[in-house]
Amino acid sequence: MSLIADLTARLGPGAVLSGAEVPARAVSDASETGRHRPVALLRPSSTDEVSAALAICHRHAQPVVPQGGMTGLAGGANPGEGEVALCLDRLSGIEEIDPDGATMTLRAGTVLQVAQEAAETAGFLLPIDLGSRGSCQIGGIIANNAGGVRVIRHGMTRNNLLGVEAVLADGTVVSNLNKLTKNNTGYDLTQLLAGSEGTLAVITRAVLRLRPLPRARCTALCALEDFADVIELLKQARIALPGLSALEVMWEDYFALLQEAEGIRLLSPAPPFAVIIEAEGMDEARLTEGFEDFLGRALGAGILTDALVARSLKEAGAFWAVREGHHLSRLMPHLINLDVSLDIGRMEEFATGCRRALRDRFADIRVLFFGHAGDGNLHIAADEPLPGQDDATHELCAIVYDLVRKAGGSISAEHGIGTLKRAYLGCSRSPAELAVMRALKRALDPEGMLNPGKLLGAAE
Repeated sequence: MSLIADLTARLGPGAVLSGAEVPARAVSDASETGRHRPVALLRPSSTDEVSAALAICHRHAQPVVPQGGMTGLAGGANPGEGEVALCLDRLSGIEEIDPDGATMTLRAGTVLQVAQEAAETAGFLLPIDLGSRGSCQIGGIIANNAGGVRVIRHGMTRNNLLGVEAVLADGTVVSNLNKLTKNNTGYDLTQLLAGSEGTLAVITRAVLRLRPLPRARCTALCALEDFADVIELLKQARIALPGLSALEVMWEDYFALLQEAEGIRLLSPAPPFAVIIEAEGMDEARLTEGFEDFLGRALGAGILTDALVARSLKEAGAFWAVREGHHLSRLMPHLINLDVSLDIGRMEEFATGCRRALRDRFADIRVLFFGHAGDGNLHIAADEPLPGQDDATHELCAIVYDLVRKAGGSISAEHGIGTLKRAYLGCSRSPAELAVMRALKRALDPEGMLNPGKLLGAAE
């Protein structure tokens, strides 16, 4: 029996799409770097069906690429030529919210915003939050150990992950839907799969930690003259604001461009640095008083030159709309979006050196900087130097990532490695670390059937 016939017989015709039935979105994630339509798109609706699909593909020596919401920016969900894609859209839904243990058990295809809203209805906060919340899926979020805007308070995805169920390349189901905070029983397979980018197993279900739902949130947009002031603001906020949940920084040219794109004038003229600072709490009056006192002291000390406090969710949304930069791909149609992590004390030195190095090599290139100052995550938005010429793009990336290496940073803070960063992984990981990672891959997927070529490159 052929592969497609074998899969269709087990999963049903509606769960196996091939040829012209395969939608265009299965070709590429949000990086728009995918070039191959998968030979089939599998749409299982249960863990048993995921297991059966992988077992069949394994028997046919058929490589499989797991796909979630396709919001990634590193090419990690892009199928290669002749590969099958496995989509988890139909494996969605909240299975349980445990109010006593403050946990949520849910299926991997659940959209993040759906999970957030379910948690809020139950009186809890799901701490993971990304700009792509309306389309990204829980399985992909875990597989990429996604970060987002509130890592400073709640940590990365792995910090909010208690248990997973996953299926290995040969169809074996490994289930550890643990709800315990303390479980010191050997190797932590749950944490191993966080950040594995679908190369070790397909995540099917998970248990996430919930937090008390804040009753109040304060948000301000601040103007600062110098990056040293950004660092000082963060240091003082960590002490004065126990509910500090976000501290985002935008360099002048980024902020000016994006507030114009949004059609609003929040700070005019645009300051050298614009910072969004946010804090959460249970007592609205106390939070507001403490937040405004903190800003007043920062203004009095000259750390801030101006501050706008949001008086409504709409005003706070306007601040975040500028930071999230939804118009960026329209304003920079050949956008290269790089995502690195640095010690905050070296962030401005890095940005200055990076801008200079890129302009020395590519005259008049536009380079914009913004990111999560609170956790050291810097985003670099650059024009593709010579659109359509991959060599020039690779050269640009090599310049940036070599500077990251010299600064002792990470070439990927939250986007993952996929295919777009795998050539530069050695800038952040030692040969010994890479050898251990390859050994793990061989142990769990000896035939190299799951997401081949991603993260570590071709199987050895």
